[in-house]
Amino acid sequence: MYLDSLQRRIRGMHSLWLEATATMGVEHVNHFERSGVLPAAFSLNHMTRIEDQVVSALFNGRAPIWNEGGWLAKTGVNIDDHGKELTVAEMEQLRIGDYEAYCAYQKLVFDQTETWLDSLDESRLSEVMFGGVVPPVFQKAYVARVVGDGPIRVLDGIECWIFQHGIRHMGELEHARALVGLGGMTS
Repeated sequence: MYLDSLQRRIRGMHSLWLEATATMGVEHVNHFERSGVLPAAFSLNHMTRIEDQVVSALFNGRAPIWNEGGWLAKTGVNIDDHGKELTVAEMEQLRIGDYEAYCAYQKLVFDQTETWLDSLDESRLSEVMFGGVVPPVFQKAYVARVVGDGPIRVLDGIECWIFQHGIRHMGELEHARALVGLGGMTS
């Protein structure tokens, strides 16, 4: 029952992202409001590439779709980084060159996630990751706040790195949409 709930929530979240991106253009995503305010391109690139990396590498043990599909060249993203370790000043500069291609990449990532979740055995949700130790890369991340001193389980990863991460950045995207005169996604 819990896996079914995760699958439905993640599909719902993905549908928000797809609807939001379908009603935006490259001029909207690359809009630069002012220093200290990230463009929508950052949220779009960051959220999608983190989900790609988590599902591809951490959960499936293979290279991300981004790397395997030559998506840097296809999308014209000017900073080839998901932005987790970069400063706000650095990420303010991120732009997407071919927005249509980026939306195609995003759809592939979402399809990969949903296909993986559909095939996931619910017993894997309790599986401990990283030998029960929170790796240094995650010690300042949201997942560390969730698990505290405990191990990161597959369930924690799905919740924190896919669902909660996607919802958080959807809020940023909605704010960015408002800055360019577009409406929000939910009431």
